[in-house]
Amino acid sequence: MQGIRKGESRAKESKPREPGRRRCAKCGRLDFILMKKMGFKSGFTFWNLVFLLMVSCVKGFIYTCGGTLKGLNGTIESPGFPYGYPNGANCTWVIIAEERNRIQIVFQSFALEEEYDYLSLYDGHPHPTNFRTRLTGFHLPPPVTSTKSVFSLRLTSDFAVSAHGFKVYYEELQSSSCGNPGVPPKGVLYGTRFDVGDKIRYSCVTGYILDGHPQLTCTANSVTTASWDFPVPICRAEDACGGTMRGSSGIISSPSFPNEYHNNADCTWTIVAEPGDTISLIFTDFQMEEKYDYLEIEGSEPPTICFQHHSVKLDMILFRL
Repeated sequence: MQGIRKGESRAKESKPREPGRRRCAKCGRLDFILMKKMGFKSGFTFWNLVFLLMVSCVKGFIYTCGGTLKGLNGTIESPGFPYGYPNGANCTWVIIAEERNRIQIVFQSFALEEEYDYLSLYDGHPHPTNFRTRLTGFHLPPPVTSTKSVFSLRLTSDFAVSAHGFKVYYEELQSSSCGNPGVPPKGVLYGTRFDVGDKIRYSCVTGYILDGHPQLTCTANSVTTASWDFPVPICRAEDACGGTMRGSSGIISSPSFPNEYHNNADCTWTIVAEPGDTISLIFTDFQMEEKYDYLEIEGSEPPTICFQHHSVKLDMILFRL
């Protein structure tokens, strides 16, 4: 059994805070406590005090930075990197390339307080209609390539814990280049050219096996764009089964595929995307022992689908989050 997933990336368990809407939560809670303690002995003086507290809080915690970047390549670092970005940060970087060219960003380091601090990526200027994905946590994201000549990043942090931040290398891509697709964890990349017609290969370190296509070819989609013909494969431990999948696309396969899976297998894969996005599963191979082995899919419409057939031909299953 093997499937390819497509969709946006990020956690669905908790609703992320909206970019740009900053709240000084700690100071807000302090003001409320003061109000309860002080009562209404001197109304005018009390409300004046609360107002001054809130204003000083906002001025002291909002940290803005960023700017507009042009040129063939360069580096973006979060403020204070690698010693930690400030609380209350709201920083936006806009990268502008030559017309018809694209932009690729490659993460060299990434660590943000998970679920509370995040880096939003926009395929164009930082507007909701251009929103691409939102990154958080401590895993190094794969390279990201724009579809336009403008690409934006926005760092947003809350008013408590921070981490060491991020460092990004950006590069302007010609229309004939696919860009560096990156290397999966525990993987090895063979090839240093990424233009149309070039081929690269992947393998895994000892103790890990490759899931996906070992060879990728850079192909021209149109006069102005080029892309790799398959997603970057992943490396999983030889005895691993299941896991959490993130990112815009990827591959899921049963243990030991294309060889037979082992007996008494109980594997669960969780695909995480942005709320409101759609995940599609495209089956390229499917064969299981009829009546005894099965694949159960939850979160679709209908809510649960169970496959037990010896050979199933399916084009696509959609999941709307």
